[in-house]
Amino acid sequence: MGDARTLPRRVLLGIAGGIAAYKTPMLVRALVKAGAEVQVLMTPSAHEFVSPLVLSTLSHRPALTELVDRQDGTERWNDHVRLARWADVMLIAPATAHTLAKMAHGLCDNLLLACWLSAECPVHIAPAMDLEMYRDPSVKANIATLKARGVRTIGPEIGELASGLNGEGRMTEPEDIVAALVAGLLHGSALAGKRLLINAGPTQEAIDPVRYIGNRSSGKMGFALAMEAAARGALVELVAGPVALAAEHPGIHRTDVVSAAEMAEVCKNLFPTCDMAILSAAVADWRPATIAGKKLKKNVGMNALALEPTEDILAWMGANKRNGQRLVGFALETDDGEKHAREKLQRKALDLIVLNTLGDPGVGFGHDTNRVTLIDKGTAAQHLPLMSKGEVARAVLDHCETLLNHA
Repeated sequence: MGDARTLPRRVLLGIAGGIAAYKTPMLVRALVKAGAEVQVLMTPSAHEFVSPLVLSTLSHRPALTELVDRQDGTERWNDHVRLARWADVMLIAPATAHTLAKMAHGLCDNLLLACWLSAECPVHIAPAMDLEMYRDPSVKANIATLKARGVRTIGPEIGELASGLNGEGRMTEPEDIVAALVAGLLHGSALAGKRLLINAGPTQEAIDPVRYIGNRSSGKMGFALAMEAAARGALVELVAGPVALAAEHPGIHRTDVVSAAEMAEVCKNLFPTCDMAILSAAVADWRPATIAGKKLKKNVGMNALALEPTEDILAWMGANKRNGQRLVGFALETDDGEKHAREKLQRKALDLIVLNTLGDPGVGFGHDTNRVTLIDKGTAAQHLPLMSKGEVARAVLDHCETLLNHA
């Protein structure tokens, strides 16, 4: 995901039956390249202009048309409510005059329209039709009705049309549609232009040149936070322990470290210039008091390993944060989690703490999912269900935006 247009969202893409539908394979590719998960919905007439097989191949999901699919003698219900709830945004491109009229008047005779009527997420339309059709007062009235209901329009553009005329009605190009979605969904964020410090992953505390003390942190949560923050327009300083992850985004500046001491040094240097710090890294609490210069031989044995505490980066930041600067910490607990997290919130002068509790399936180090509780000062804890780490990052940063708005 090296493209600056980054859209880590679930997109429900509705395709109506117009000549501009020939551009939709390029649109699906652009959405996927930007990091979106795409589920294609097609009206029956859209099949005349673009192949469902091509769209399914590019989106990695079957392109859906019917409320009930009947294939191989079996029936499958395409649940429009579930599909609408799955989506973070619905995009209809091309949006033809016929589909716009049905939307404006609440008609529902296909899967695309059933999803539209069920959608609670933002909805964008990219109108596409010939010049005279777009100028018609009924079409203008239908678009105005949809806008009044919160639907956002992308285009149309002025250019060459299928009739051979040149004028307004041409569907916006796929890359520009993606750019409009990014701008509309992400860059109105309170994080846009803010400088965020995020740390991620484990640290490794050397015993000798070969061995170390570490933990099982994969860094996935911190990297998800960094990508989501950058997608919202933040300038992210990502300080990463030794992990096998990439964070390719022009809004992310990455510094790699190994030990807790190295992480503390980098984070403390960056913190004064940041508007917010989110410390998700699993920094070692202890390190060997001395490091052997050579590999310790197995046959020599080791009766005891003397340890000393590492610096508490979070506590240092809580004691040194300036007015208006926000600080978010993570806590991993195995028992009395909320009690310990609230104590940590107060003790380290945090604005928000994200509580992880080990023991549940799909939760903890190495997983792509997590179940967390968000705790801040003076409010009830917000218990989130099991979610992907990308979704958790989104929920955490939504809360962070509230903190910044109240700064």
